[in-house]
Amino acid sequence: MVEVAIGLGVLISLFFLETFGTAAGGIVVAGYVAIYLHHPWTIIATLIISFLVYLIVKFLGKFMFIYGRRRMVITVLLGFIFGWIARTYGIFTGFPSNYPVGVIGYIIPGLIANSMERQGIIRTVTVMFIAAVIVRLILVLIFGGKLFV
Repeated sequence: MVEVAIGLGVLISLFFLETFGTAAGGIVVAGYVAIYLHHPWTIIATLIISFLVYLIVKFLGKFMFIYGRRRMVITVLLGFIFGWIARTYGIFTGFPSNYPVGVIGYIIPGLIANSMERQGIIRTVTVMFIAAVIVRLILVLIFGGKLFV
């Protein structure tokens, strides 16, 4: 079922990119976020890490040239590092939830931060959530409401 979610996420993200010129945070992000829509604190934790990476890249951009592949590598690497720190040291354990709160994936925060840098925070988060909800709706229709995670 995870493979179907990611595949649908790629398809829906490509649709948004080609139709509106706006990425849903990265080509695979919508599928992963759709899987965790019933864990809002996990999505919030992922967005916090993404925003932190975005701010760091903005700050570094004042002192060095960060564009293209270099920006992509830096955002993914920083997202990976901060996500690993959050997982390893349980930074998000104080969130009020009935489930363990973590960060989605290893490269997802970096992909989201990269899109935030390119097209803005509001635009990225809005399209990401719309695409994720569409993916989740299709998953519910395909699997008869029996979801996972």
